[in-house]
Amino acid sequence: MPDAVIAVVVTHRRVDALARSLTVVAGQTRAPDHLIVVDNDFSDGKGDPRVRELVDALPVPTTYLGSRRNLGGAGGFALGILHALALGADWVWLADDDGRPADEAVLETLLACAAWHSLAEVSPMVCDMDDPARLAFPLRRGLVWRRLVSELRVDGAGDLLPGIASLFNGALFRASTLEAVGVPDIRLFIRGDEVEVHRRLVRSGLPFGTCLDTVYLHPQGSDEFKPILGGRMHTQYPADETKRFFTYRNRGYLQSQPGLRKLIPQEWVRFGWFFLVSRRDPAGLREWIRLRRLGRRERFGRKSRA
Repeated sequence: MPDAVIAVVVTHRRVDALARSLTVVAGQTRAPDHLIVVDNDFSDGKGDPRVRELVDALPVPTTYLGSRRNLGGAGGFALGILHALALGADWVWLADDDGRPADEAVLETLLACAAWHSLAEVSPMVCDMDDPARLAFPLRRGLVWRRLVSELRVDGAGDLLPGIASLFNGALFRASTLEAVGVPDIRLFIRGDEVEVHRRLVRSGLPFGTCLDTVYLHPQGSDEFKPILGGRMHTQYPADETKRFFTYRNRGYLQSQPGLRKLIPQEWVRFGWFFLVSRRDPAGLREWIRLRRLGRRERFGRKSRA
């Protein structure tokens, strides 16, 4: 029997984007055997009826999971992954509601790449939806930032970039890999949950990477990354206050964990320079320190106080 592939999509109030995503996910040349949609906009027990209609109309077996509590991306993927494993998945394919596979062959290509290289997890390149020649998120290799697809195909990379992956945008996991590294940490809610899973994946020693022969499209996300020191380094500064809260608090937690502590000195240099020199914003630096402290102390309330 061929391996069972179950796709998991998490959504929250993006019905139009979700429709485009589900159409391509369900229409793959190697179609998922089952598709799970976790709807985080279900607090009233009803949600947007269009979401369930979209799910019911798909040409593959589906499950709609409406959550009466907004679990965030972290909790939504954790719920969907556990349900997929309970259904007997051999592979779990993750997608979000504002991105989508670039074409109908993405899943087939990922499976072939994982088989050829004996991978525990494989991801597509995540490219700008409006300009697929650019990456949706800048990727740092050493001290060099890569922003273009062409910059990944260097140094004899072949079809695989090992040890680097975007985990919630078209990522394909073996079930055994998820048993080894676990599901996303619900406490993180949003922001950094994929970094935490990536950290566990690295420490597990399991082989993983990015397949350079296939693409997942996503809205451009590099606007949050602000250059400093002439572009040699970057800091992350979301324009939205809520996103800054979760980003900085969760980074404080993540960098207190094994495997990421080595980044702490660099973090202080980068954000100290950004707030004091680039922005001339001492109050912003104090808030950044407060939020980092919350994460380091594992104060994970939605409106935590130091």
